[in-house]
Amino acid sequence: MLSFRAHCALLNAGAQIDTLKYMSSSNEVEIKFRVSSLDALTERLRALGFEQITPRTHEMNTLFDLPGQPLRKRGELLRLRKYGNSWVLTHKSKSAAEEGAHKIRIETETRIEDGAKMEAILGALQFHPSFRYEKFRAEWKGGEGHVVIDETPIGNFAEIEGPAEWIDATARDLGVDPKDYMKENYAALFFSWKRETGSKAGEMTFDAVESS
Repeated sequence: MLSFRAHCALLNAGAQIDTLKYMSSSNEVEIKFRVSSLDALTERLRALGFEQITPRTHEMNTLFDLPGQPLRKRGELLRLRKYGNSWVLTHKSKSAAEEGAHKIRIETETRIEDGAKMEAILGALQFHPSFRYEKFRAEWKGGEGHVVIDETPIGNFAEIEGPAEWIDATARDLGVDPKDYMKENYAALFFSWKRETGSKAGEMTFDAVESS
């Protein structure tokens, strides 16, 4: 069982927290871009020698925060993800590295044996779901990084993750112009989509978007 105490410390009973403390972390460097044709992107990845390491798999993500959303205000994220039958707990925070065309975050994550129990632990510590987003994801490996293809309720996207120079080279090979790079997370993309469409959906799930 994961020892959450090793990862998180609460400042006081009012649930004001300091930055989450982790044993290890690494910089995540990535960009997103919109995908007009899933088939064309898949064919191009194969032509470039990428290997599909996970098939198209359902993914449900829940973001957690404390009352008053202190994590969001600090630009941090605490996420519980179910990918197929696997559970992963992830924390992301701003990196000290200078951010230019690429999104850079400090990311620490660990596999969870029981997602329901992890959610119960978070609830006991006054962390509650603040946003949910759903997608189908396929992962590809090539060279120094990964490309993932996401089918979401608000459109199809891909992410390129790896060293900055490799990201740019891969983007060029895929025909992605730097002006089309996106650094927003899915919550930001969803609320931007809501403003553009007038949708009343409260979360980025297929049922919520289709019924709004």
